[in-house]
Amino acid sequence: MALTDVNARTVTGKPHDRRSFSLHTLFNVWKSRRALARLDARGLEDIGLNANMAARESAKPIWDVPATWRD
Repeated sequence: MALTDVNARTVTGKPHDRRSFSLHTLFNVWKSRRALARLDARGLEDIGLNANMAARESAKPIWDVPATWRD
């Protein structure tokens, strides 16, 4: 999944403390989590997750992304 991370900037060109994500990125997160929620036990095993881990991840809101995506 490609991420398009967009930094919000002030008029002076200095970055804000918070990062924002494009609608495209948020839509991709939503699609990925929907796909994760639909995986069966074998699919989850292939990616190294169990049903509980997948359920927790797929229930997260779209703006809750890993810290590595925000850096």
